Amino acid sequence: MKKKLILASASARRRRLLAEAGHEFEIVVPDVDEELGGADVATVVKKNALKKNRHVAKQHPDSPVLAADTAIEFRGDLIGKPSSLGDACECLLVFSGETHSVFTGVAFSMPNEEPVIDVSESRVTFRKLDDIMIVDYFSKVNPMDKAGSYDIGQHGALIVESYIGSRSNIIGLPMEIVGSLLAERGL
Repeated sequence: MKKKLILASASARRRRLLAEAGHEFEIVVPDVDEELGGADVATVVKKNALKKNRHVAKQHPDSPVLAADTAIEFRGDLIGKPSSLGDACECLLVFSGETHSVFTGVAFSMPNEEPVIDVSESRVTFRKLDDIMIVDYFSKVNPMDKAGSYDIGQHGALIVESYIGSRSNIIGLPMEIVGSLLAERGL
């Protein structure tokens, strides 16, 4: 009997994207310390995705495992999840009228095989924001568990002017990459 795919993630957005694509999977939340810098953002998210994948694959060696990590690069800095509501507000003010890159690293493994690792980059341009717009956005969306303090999939039109690349990548799981990896393996 074929083992069910495991999504190594606590992210509700990743769960939703994978379910909407019609995939059956189990959730196992990896207990790993994520790297927060020290290299370019694409390298950091790939390392974190691989770390999550290996942690869960070790616990479930007979199952295919999918892991991901998302971070934002803005003016050479890695932007992760906010530490406070004030931090979240400051983040959106910094993004106001500017463009940043969203990177998601993906690590997928089949039993007894080395993980396949890939990364997706999308570019997001924010509207010119003020305090009132940010308070309105935060009244609709909790920014605390989101890289960059926002979710384009939840009222994103209030703050995002445009984007280039994968929308699902900006949400946290580039389905173009994931779909291809899973299709290649008949999942």
